[in-house]
Amino acid sequence: MPELGRLAATGTLPALGQQLSGLAGCVRPVRLAGHRTEHHLDTTTGEIGAAVRHLASEDLPAGHLLVRCNNRRTTRCAACAETYRRDTYHLITAGLRGGKGTPERVAAHPRVFATLTAPSFGPVHNRPNGRPTCRCGDIHAPDDERLGTAIDPDRYDYEAAVLWNAHAGALWRRFTIYLRREVAKRAGLTQRAFATHARVSFAKVAEYQKRGAVHFHAVIRLDGPEGGATSPPGWASAELLTDAIRAAAAAVLVTGPVVDGRAHAFTFGRQLDVRTIRSADFDGGSELTDQAVAGYIAKYATKGAETATGTLDRPLRFLAELAPLNISDHARRLIRAAWTLGARKDLEHLRLRAWAHMLGFRGHFSTKSRRYSTTLTALRDARAEWRRVQAGETNQPGETTLVLAHWAYAGTGLSPAEQWLSASLAPAPGTPGTEGEPTP
Repeated sequence: MPELGRLAATGTLPALGQQLSGLAGCVRPVRLAGHRTEHHLDTTTGEIGAAVRHLASEDLPAGHLLVRCNNRRTTRCAACAETYRRDTYHLITAGLRGGKGTPERVAAHPRVFATLTAPSFGPVHNRPNGRPTCRCGDIHAPDDERLGTAIDPDRYDYEAAVLWNAHAGALWRRFTIYLRREVAKRAGLTQRAFATHARVSFAKVAEYQKRGAVHFHAVIRLDGPEGGATSPPGWASAELLTDAIRAAAAAVLVTGPVVDGRAHAFTFGRQLDVRTIRSADFDGGSELTDQAVAGYIAKYATKGAETATGTLDRPLRFLAELAPLNISDHARRLIRAAWTLGARKDLEHLRLRAWAHMLGFRGHFSTKSRRYSTTLTALRDARAEWRRVQAGETNQPGETTLVLAHWAYAGTGLSPAEQWLSASLAPAPGTPGTEGEPTP
């Protein structure tokens, strides 16, 4: 490899290896050109000191500043997706048993794990519970490629399936409003009075079923009026919360568009699972635990439609790009339906062509209410601060850092030599995803 030989000859190979090790395995880093200068700033006098640190992209071994891509999709960057998964795990866990600024008292609050699904758009191949065979008459193995695909593609409602995904985020938001109403009703309170007695907190992730429809997994908690910092009132219980969730899920409805004279309205499916989260410790696998819930939700935070349905993990520029791709006919039909609907002027607000690879769903894969727990940003900031401390980049009392920087996008990814060298490097101690880094 000529590039590798040149780097070895110029003696820059070790320095390049050190720069790449800071990416902690990221395979699609963002390349930035520019510079950064840091000055100490006296917070008392406002005096700006001399430059204490200067970084210029042309002085770096790679010729650019390399920044982790932070893509949450495992199929795009396994290393960054693993960091995202771990952060999501800590976020969910903090809301279940405290920590990261969330009081430990939340472990005693009523908590449930709820799964809300999409309705049926037509029979699909599956492995049903309680029946020996699928509707098609076959017994499917767990790895059967037909699982989740339409039994009769010509009668499957691809249009409704795509539009349901496109409105799933709005359906969830409406559900949270209805849920507060239902909890207040069961407590004998008006909606206005409810806010002074209790608060509903949640964290949820979206997951694709094999048929390509989004469903939601959520931790839902009943708190006092100030969130996890206050205890819920005496009437709050997991049973009351469960009953309110079932009522809200059954009642919620979002009116959709009229397409060629056909009116669409969207609801959740009949399959609704709500289970109480019991103990922080495992109990022979008989109880739904904090660890099990947090691990389950974090796992799906890094997966998209490409994992469940075998579709794409990046947007399409032209529909013709579908032709050579090795994807199922079911996924192909869903993408085509999104592309066709996306051409309609009355549906342009849904941006279906931009999200055709996600089968119409354009919402956030993980969201939470404000008082549930910490944030992903706070976890990233804590990790960055830990790195600064390890590098000795801390200020003296009364000082802060003034940063003057200008960066411009210069590309994405690694050169062949950088790819080879990155793959040969073990993660540096203290980088994300290694045992040397403390929990953020």
